[in-house]
Amino acid sequence: MRLPSSIFVSVSLFTAETTAALYLSSTYRSAGDQIWQGLTLLFTLVPSVLVQLTLTFIHRDLGRDRPLVLLLHILQLGPIVRCLEAFCIYGSVGRVEEPYVSITRKKQMPRGGQSEEVERQVGQAEGKLFTHRAAFARTSVIQAFLGSAPQLTLQLYICVLQQGLSIGRGTLMVISLLSIVYGALRCNILAIKIKYDDYEVDVRPVAYLCIFLWRSFEIATRVVVLVLFSSVLQLWVLPVVLLNFLVFFLYPWILFWQSHSPFPENIEKTLTRVGTTIVLCLLTFLYAGINMFCWSAVQVKLNDPDLINKSQNWYRMAVYYMLRFVENASLLLLWYIYKTDFYKFICAPLLVLQLLVAYAIAIFFMLVFYQFCHPCRRLFSSSMTQGLWNCSSLICLMCNSASPQNRPMGKSVLEPASSKEPTNDRAHDTASDSTDDMPNDTTYDMLNDTIYDTPNEMSNNIRGGINGDISHSVSCNA
Repeated sequence: MRLPSSIFVSVSLFTAETTAALYLSSTYRSAGDQIWQGLTLLFTLVPSVLVQLTLTFIHRDLGRDRPLVLLLHILQLGPIVRCLEAFCIYGSVGRVEEPYVSITRKKQMPRGGQSEEVERQVGQAEGKLFTHRAAFARTSVIQAFLGSAPQLTLQLYICVLQQGLSIGRGTLMVISLLSIVYGALRCNILAIKIKYDDYEVDVRPVAYLCIFLWRSFEIATRVVVLVLFSSVLQLWVLPVVLLNFLVFFLYPWILFWQSHSPFPENIEKTLTRVGTTIVLCLLTFLYAGINMFCWSAVQVKLNDPDLINKSQNWYRMAVYYMLRFVENASLLLLWYIYKTDFYKFICAPLLVLQLLVAYAIAIFFMLVFYQFCHPCRRLFSSSMTQGLWNCSSLICLMCNSASPQNRPMGKSVLEPASSKEPTNDRAHDTASDSTDDMPNDTTYDMLNDTIYDTPNEMSNNIRGGINGDISHSVSCNA
């Protein structure tokens, strides 16, 4: 049984960030900055409350007689208690005889086109540890994107306005960045385990390193771009943020409405329709918060029983990164145009280039992860590079077809077949199979399945047919 180290890391980051935020808010209060104090506490307490509710919901403590645990959750000490409980369970393994065990079947990664199914016994203690790990994986994502991400953006914005960096603010920013990256990493691992639940997944250290570098460059670049843009155009940052948030919040609901599926009722038996709606809204709220700063590895699908899209959609990922790169470049361009005198000591073109290159490096590590380090890459229905290449080709084709200069001119139906014009390769290959046995001086009418000696003969026949149809129509009308 593995040591619950992921639980310890989650609780450590949660405790360190909360402590640093409370200390920094006290310094803001001493300095008389009530606005910064209120926002710092807001981005600390709101995700903390959501973390307590998530732990209570997953462990189903409301239906159990555990008043002390509920009291500790109200006091915002739930993660610490859960961490101690997990380590106590880990320490008791082997000392107490298991009253019963369950048998699970997992498939191994296919080798040579075949995958073997392996059975293993899971004791009661290991099942409880699995529940603890799953709960803390979800709370890490909530803490990262509903607390740490806006906290990091706020503190970096304060640094730009005050033109200084204190020790307390710098400490909180470093912890928040580590919390965001760790939450994004847990989101990737959680998505892999949900999509490939039937398989025994083993994530290697190289995969963790690729995800860490990918998410670090992506999130850091995104936060810096938003702060630079908001420092010169304060009134326009709110519409940009709200537009991004509303698009990703409403996108799963639009897909659910288009699918005409019934309202999901199997989330929790004890929940009413109103409670289920609240849970789904919170889920899409978290989904929008993740996509605000980085690509969400877990794609929400409300018409699925597990609420997760288990298919790998390369097109959606490619479109996301293309649009996000264009958005970041546009925001940086606006910052460069309207930058103030505060940035006169900074080489603005070099800073813009560095941020764009950093985002390109993030995309590079993402490609390396999915192409070489993904633990289930053998199960992909299509190659990632092939999917991204097809998506980019489709976008280029749509752009070319939309351009009026590339639209083909209309051609006469009576134009001889001997005229030189580019033809489609597939159509040419198909037609050549049926015309290879014809003489070179004949012409084939594919519409009427008739062979003519010369192109003029075919053209005269078509004109005669058209005139005959017209004469017949006139005589019938008469």
